[in-house]
Amino acid sequence: MSDKTEVNLTGVQQSKGVWLVKVPKYLSQQWDKATEKGEVGKISIGKRQGKTEVRFSLNEELTALGAVGEKDASLQVPRDHPFTMHTVGGQTMAVFSQSDTDEISLEGMVVHRAECRPVVDDSYMKLKKLQIKESTKSPRLSQQLERAITTVFKPVANHDFNVVYDKKKKSEGKMVRAERQVVLDMLFSAFEKHQYYNIKDLVDITKQPVTYLKEIMKEIGTYNNKGAHKSTWELKPEYRHYQCAEEEEEMQIA
Repeated sequence: MSDKTEVNLTGVQQSKGVWLVKVPKYLSQQWDKATEKGEVGKISIGKRQGKTEVRFSLNEELTALGAVGEKDASLQVPRDHPFTMHTVGGQTMAVFSQSDTDEISLEGMVVHRAECRPVVDDSYMKLKKLQIKESTKSPRLSQQLERAITTVFKPVANHDFNVVYDKKKKSEGKMVRAERQVVLDMLFSAFEKHQYYNIKDLVDITKQPVTYLKEIMKEIGTYNNKGAHKSTWELKPEYRHYQCAEEEEEMQIA
C-alpha cells in the first residue's frame, strides 16, 4: 500500500456488493495461466431442495498442471468446485484495489463469504498424491564435481586462526591457577637464573594461564618494548635478587 490517504469511494456510492471467496492454492495458480482476457471458468447459481447452490467449473484448457495445451490426463486438476456458503456474521468487510498509478479504490462491501472446494474424485486424489510427494522432497541437493573449482575459495577443514585458537584454548584449559604466592616463588626463582624472559618461557616454567601470568608480571615486572631485549619481561628493581651487569662492572672498578 502507498502512503496516499485518498481513496476512491465509487464502489460505496454505487452500493456495490462483492463476494469474498477462499479458493485452493492450485486453483489460483491455474488462473494465472489464463490469457489476459481469457475465461478461467463459469459460476452457476441454482436451487436444490430449497437451498441456494453455487458451483464453479474451471475452464477445460486450464485443467492441465503443465503448460496450457498439454493433454496428459494423469496431471489434471479438478474442474468442479462447489461453494460452501458462510454468513458475514455481523462483520464489516470491504475489498480494495490498487491501480498501476497507486490509486486506491474501494470496490465494494462484502455481502457473502464462501469457500470454493473441489469434488473429491480421481483427479483430486492424483493431485493430492503429487503434492505430498513434492512436499517430501529435500530442498538440499548434492552434486558430484568432476573437477576442482578454482574460481572461488577452496573449502578447508579448518581455518588457520581457528587452529591457533583451539590450540591456545586446549593448552590453557589444562592449566589450573595456582596460589599467587606459589606463582611468585616460581617467578622469583626463574629470574634468579636469568634476567630476561618472554611470556612463552614463563608459561612453560610456571604452567599458568597467560592472562593470569601477565596480571602478576605487570605488578612485579617491566615489559621491554624496544632495545636488545625487546618483547621480554624483567623484574622491577625492588624485586630483583641479582645485580645487573653494569652494576657488577661498577663495583669491580671501584
